[in-house]
Amino acid sequence: MELSTALILGLILLVILWRKLSRPKGFPPGPPALPLLGNLLQMDFTNPLKNMKEFSKSYGPVFSIYLGLTPAVVVRGIKDLKDVLVTKGSDFADRPQNRLTLAVSGARGLVLAPYGQAWKEHRRFTLSTLRNFGLGKKSMEERICEESTHLIQELKHNKDNLYDPHFVVDNAVSNIICSIVFGRRYEYDDPTFRDILNLVHEHMKLATGFWAQLYNAVGFVKHLPLPHQKIFRNVKIVFAFLGKVLEEHKKTRVPGQARDYIDFYLEELDKDQDGRNKPSFDAENLFTCMVDLFVAGTETTSASLEWSLLYLMLHPDIQDKCREEINKIRGDREHLDYEDRVRMPYTQAVLQEVQRFASIVPLGVAHSPIKDVQLNGYTIPKGTMIITDLSSVHYDESQWKYPHEFNPENFLTKEGELEKVDSFLPFSAGPRVCLGENLARMEIFLFFTAMLTHFEFQWPDKSPPDLTPVFGVSQAPKRFKMRLVPLT
Repeated sequence: MELSTALILGLILLVILWRKLSRPKGFPPGPPALPLLGNLLQMDFTNPLKNMKEFSKSYGPVFSIYLGLTPAVVVRGIKDLKDVLVTKGSDFADRPQNRLTLAVSGARGLVLAPYGQAWKEHRRFTLSTLRNFGLGKKSMEERICEESTHLIQELKHNKDNLYDPHFVVDNAVSNIICSIVFGRRYEYDDPTFRDILNLVHEHMKLATGFWAQLYNAVGFVKHLPLPHQKIFRNVKIVFAFLGKVLEEHKKTRVPGQARDYIDFYLEELDKDQDGRNKPSFDAENLFTCMVDLFVAGTETTSASLEWSLLYLMLHPDIQDKCREEINKIRGDREHLDYEDRVRMPYTQAVLQEVQRFASIVPLGVAHSPIKDVQLNGYTIPKGTMIITDLSSVHYDESQWKYPHEFNPENFLTKEGELEKVDSFLPFSAGPRVCLGENLARMEIFLFFTAMLTHFEFQWPDKSPPDLTPVFGVSQAPKRFKMRLVPLT
């Protein structure tokens, strides 16, 4: 009797799971899913882009997969991506909420917060504060150029060695956002800060891995000693570091004399005393905004610069052409200005080609519709996770002259002028376009041209480097060593 009862209960559970994994009428097609695990075992989470490309061949540019019991719609190709990001951008501007998102961000902040009044207020406030600290102005350029001086000096100290540029580039980039948010920079030999940056990069890889997806799919694994526990250990350490920074600010700030983003936000909180504060501004949102700016302001920009060094060493002719253009425009000045870029089509084309070919943020950040919406003839219910495969347009053979090779000509006209290409989406697009796009572009240009002004970069081996990316929220190159040849 007990056995028959167990069998009946088991069959009922299988029927429930089958119904849960059955795609509703009008939903995009996709590969058959396993009970409980969905399509998790059919995907290589060390780099799922190949799986998505293969699924797309069978099911089209808009298809669905199951991450455990959670359906997700994958969107590939310029037509449907533009629909999601731009044409129907407001309809798809929400963020899906899963166990990991809620555990880390609490559905607050600038990146993972739901689309609504609170998010809009924080985005406006952050953009305004960035402008107060010089974004788009000469003062921000001076901040970056000053940091580039530290970067060049550090590189010169290692000119006689085979050198891994990861830590110094990472630290230099992070110092820009730290100066804006925290009001300070960190020395390149600061072991605590180096450890924090390492944990941030590790988190960005773990958050897209199999064990994170399993945790999202099956909540009870949270309590098991599995690899996903490292995510929470890392987050705890990084949050403790940032929490200490915040507490120091609270003790040392002078009302009315804001030094940085934190101080400006604390002044917003002061307004609560007379009822002028926006309801969404609170201590929890301040902390999450700090985290978002610190992580986003470091990860993708440093990866872009590391990829640029690799590609220049693989293509010394391109490196020489960039340097020739830099020196022509720079003249006898110590460094270039950001506005000089408009007279430097080749260098701009190289930097854009780095971002295209490396596809630094291949899947962007997941979207979600705020209501039931139509996409490519399918009905996408409110709240569905939307995975935007931005990498699909960066290698689209119908969109590029040289889709599968590193070639700046992808962004140049026959006359050598810079050409705008609609299928270039390194920062996504639409209402959720990367908030730090302008800052990242300025940093990449100024750091890149400073390094090329002072050094020739050489690959030290006869065998070429391994260009297989380390997949995560952003794709970084594998660690490498190079030879620095000073020019000045």
